[in-house]
This record gives sequence, C-alpha cells and structure tokens, in this order.
Amino acid sequence: MGANIKSLRVRIKSVDSTLHLTRAMGLVASSKIRRATEGMNRTREYEKAARRVVATLAASPDCNKSPYMQVREGSRTRLVVIAGDRGLAGGYNANIFRLMRDYTDAAVYPIGKRACDRFGRGSSSAEHFSAGEALSLARELCADFVADEYDRLGIVYTKYESMMTQTASVMWVLPLSPEGEGMKGSMIFEPDEQTVLNAAVPEYLSGVLVAAVRESFASEVAARRNAMDSAGKNAEEMISSLQLSYNRARQGAITQEITEIVAGSGQ
Repeated sequence: MGANIKSLRVRIKSVDSTLHLTRAMGLVASSKIRRATEGMNRTREYEKAARRVVATLAASPDCNKSPYMQVREGSRTRLVVIAGDRGLAGGYNANIFRLMRDYTDAAVYPIGKRACDRFGRGSSSAEHFSAGEALSLARELCADFVADEYDRLGIVYTKYESMMTQTASVMWVLPLSPEGEGMKGSMIFEPDEQTVLNAAVPEYLSGVLVAAVRESFASEVAARRNAMDSAGKNAEEMISSLQLSYNRARQGAITQEITEIVAGSGQ
C-alpha cells in the first residue's frame, strides 16, 4: 500500500510539472498571436496587390511569349516547403510532411528549422524569415525556371483559416496562368509588357513567399496554443484522477492502520 501511495505522489508531481510547462508555452504562443496575425494580414494585402498586377500583365497577348508563361509537359517539380521552427504544435508539422508524400520526386527548398532537419539543409527560421532572403530565393528559382531546369514551382504552406483551423496546402506559382482581364485604357509600358512582366515576376514571387511564410507562422502559433490548451486540460483531468486515487489509497492505508491498532489492543 505504501509503495502505491509513493508511486501516485511521484506521478502527480510529474504531471503537475508538465502542466506548468504547457501553461507557459501556451502563454508564450498567446503573446505571439497578435503580432503573427498582424504580419500575416499585412503581407496578404501586399501579395494580393502584386498578384493583381502580374495577373493583369499575364493576360496581355504580348506576354504569351514570356518564359514565365510557358507550360511544359514534363513533371519536374520544385517545392518550397514551409514548416515550423519547433514542435509541440499539434499536427502542424506532421500535416505538412504528410502532404509531401505525394511529391516524393520533387526538389525541395525548406524554410523553417523542422523542414531543414527533415530535408537535410541549412537552419533557416520561419519566424525570422526576411524579405531579403525571400528575394534571393525568388531570383534563384526564377532563373532556374527560365533556364528550363524544372517545369513547375509550388509552395507547401499552412493556410490560416481561423484560430481553430489551419490547413496544409500547395500553392502553384510557376508557370503563370493568363487569368483575369488584359490591359485597359491607354496604358503604355516601356519598353513593352513582356519586359515589364519578366522584371516583375521575381518581386512578385518574393512577395508570395513572404506572405506564405507569415501565414504559416501564424498557423504554427495558433496550432501550438490550441495544442497546449488541450494538453493543459488533459493534465488537469489526469491530476484530478490521480489525486482521487491517491486520497483513496491514503484513506485505505489509514483505515488499515486503525484496524490493526484496534485488533492489537483487543488481544
């Protein structure tokens, strides 16, 4: 009986330590949510504006010969994979890597320490991914696409839908699709629309990368807070259950001691 009481006491202490850890991580995640969502919303607006400009240019007949508009028959795929910097975020990283099972032959550019660990490169941080890094990567990817080194480019990221819902997705970026409406009015481009489009695509891709990273980071923070909230509730329930078992064990031990004392005094 004494060994059982000691075991329960140790278990309660261990779960209580875990509860303090999950509460601390939950508070850290909560403190980052506002900044993360603000950054996500700002880059979303920039990405939408850049996308409108590129879509309008791509719809112009003069841009059909742009290398960024060429749809190729091959299956050479490159993916920019955005994962988290740390674990303990529920299924955030697992969902990204599960999605990657459909693209086992793709060449991967990882962003985020977990993605870098997974694919064996660098140690880039998703939280601190800068516009300069995005532009450098965008120029490299665009140059390789123009040089016909791959056929399509996608970004694997986590789409932020709400505090409770984040979805792993693939956003295909290159080649460009001639969507939207062509140029209206008397707008004149120097030297021509195709040259302007070719110059704009690396900047556009850079903006898309930053927006995807910011959205993924906001998703990671939200997923971590939800995971820590859930873990904290489970720890509290476990402590309550263990405390009840401990009290019963203590009561049983005390009752046994009283019974033995009474029995001894009657002899």
